[in-house]
Amino acid sequence: MKRRAFCASAVATLGAAAQPIGRIFAAAVSTGTGVSAVTSDGRQIVLSRSDIDDFRASLRGQLLLPGATGYDDARKIWNGMFDRRPALIARCAGAADVVQSVNFARAHQLLVAVRGGGHGLSGQSVCDNGLMIDLAPMRSVRVDAARKSARVEPGVVLGELDREALAFGLVTTTGTVSHTGAGGLTLGGGFGRLGRRFGMACDNVTTVDVVTADGRLLEWRRHQGPDHRQYRERSGRGLLRRGGFLLVRSH
Repeated sequence: MKRRAFCASAVATLGAAAQPIGRIFAAAVSTGTGVSAVTSDGRQIVLSRSDIDDFRASLRGQLLLPGATGYDDARKIWNGMFDRRPALIARCAGAADVVQSVNFARAHQLLVAVRGGGHGLSGQSVCDNGLMIDLAPMRSVRVDAARKSARVEPGVVLGELDREALAFGLVTTTGTVSHTGAGGLTLGGGFGRLGRRFGMACDNVTTVDVVTADGRLLEWRRHQGPDHRQYRERSGRGLLRRGGFLLVRSH
């Protein structure tokens, strides 16, 4: 399950649009014995009903198949040019769901897309006939006014983060579009209106919980270890992309 290369150039976007029509508009086929899907290397496989039922039972959130209520809404992203149809959509309710989704994808070598805010220009947050790991239901923001920090779940968009921070008279350096995902913006650097004074969003992250491709939940902290970085295994709950943004008081 390799990470797909990310490129925001117009050439890459046009290249994606130039894929064969059958690939762009492919849809998962549900049969009495299973659901057709595609692996990360392009092989066609059939996921058995028993495996899908076990996967669904392991999740606290929803598992959506084509035709299910909410499937079409969940697969939509901001860039409407990408009208892709995943074989499965795992709508994660917490870190445990993310771990289960990653493990299921690895076990079946599935093509994977991860959706946070769903604002990615290049359409990488949705895929045809693979597994879409949807983090949009994870929308909690917890502001610690005393420490001037916030714990942000991976489905949060910038408008939601700003609204919670402003309630405490705080702001942080984010982007300029309110419906951009906080996680995706930070992973891409994150330059906004306060960037000249306070740096990029990624410069203000203190802690991140990460689910790795082998299904481990790790915590990264800035200012720890000899090289000021440290990963440690987490035994409790966490988030796939949780940025502990440092907040500064607004004037």
